[in-house]
Amino acid sequence: MRTTPTRTTPVPTPVSPAAKEPLWRDVVGDVLRRERLAQERTLKEVADEARISMPYLSEVERGRKEASSEVLAAGARALGLSLADLLSLAQTELTRHAQSTRPRQGDIRLAA
Repeated sequence: MRTTPTRTTPVPTPVSPAAKEPLWRDVVGDVLRRERLAQERTLKEVADEARISMPYLSEVERGRKEASSEVLAAGARALGLSLADLLSLAQTELTRHAQSTRPRQGDIRLAA
């Protein structure tokens, strides 16, 4: 009877559908909504100040629309943020997501 050797080298863990990287529009929308709610401002207030239609800003916040850089900058400014601030917050979210879905360093998967 022949035995299969046990593999002790790390094996990449496949990414499950639930652990997929989020879309950029979802992350940016989440950041905009979180910042607006933290300031206790309404969608109408921010949309008016940013000169964006309220339905469009709502779609951006929900990740339904790919907003242009001009729209993102206007939305950020209306919230007292720079475009760099908005992008930095979004990058932090993406990094947090990547760290939570990546196998920890040193995890060993055994395959027969």
